[in-house]
Amino acid sequence: MNITYYGHSCFGIKTDQANLLFDPFISPNKLAEKVDINTIEADFILVSHGHEDHVADLIEIGKRTNAKVISNFEIATWAAGKGLADGHPMNHGGNWKFDFGNVKYVNAVHSSVLPDGTYGGNPGGFVVKADGLSFYYAGDTALTYDMKLLGDYDKIDFAFLPIGDNFTMDINDALIAADFIKCDKIIGMHYDTFGFIEIDKAKAKSLFAEKGKELILIEINESITI
Repeated sequence: MNITYYGHSCFGIKTDQANLLFDPFISPNKLAEKVDINTIEADFILVSHGHEDHVADLIEIGKRTNAKVISNFEIATWAAGKGLADGHPMNHGGNWKFDFGNVKYVNAVHSSVLPDGTYGGNPGGFVVKADGLSFYYAGDTALTYDMKLLGDYDKIDFAFLPIGDNFTMDINDALIAADFIKCDKIIGMHYDTFGFIEIDKAKAKSLFAEKGKELILIEINESITI
């Protein structure tokens, strides 16, 4: 899989079958000012919750690419009302097999309201199986004991976890989460965008390395292959 980081919690993932885009918040993010959202490809846009820093570019990118929105019922319905009618609503615990692979909508502990004040339903994360790999995109969440179930159910090859603290888990809780999901390869997200969530990146990587785990912090607009 090819993974491109667009800042904050937004990633593009290219599988053998499709281009996946997660939580598109790019154009309002000063750290991502060199990213041209008109060049981003998306066949599916997966949205963890309704906060503006996760959906700011959802409608514009969705309309340009004709992407299918995968999210909870409330957000998929809201997006349909904004012109993205080809959505797929889900809810906690549900699975669906798409052309590119399987998606499970899992629990997250956070809040959710859309930018116009519309109720955004309960926040969530995703476990995606594609190209022979399984990965967990946690969305915005506190550390939760439910994460242990993910490690018991599936072999997770890599995971996207928030590490910025204040609004989500911090780096120490992310380490515990990595143990819960039995995954040693973690891609960090939801850090440095705002003053509240600035981190010491070298220290964060060191803490993971001390526990025999890898914390990957991708530069904005750069890609890695897993």
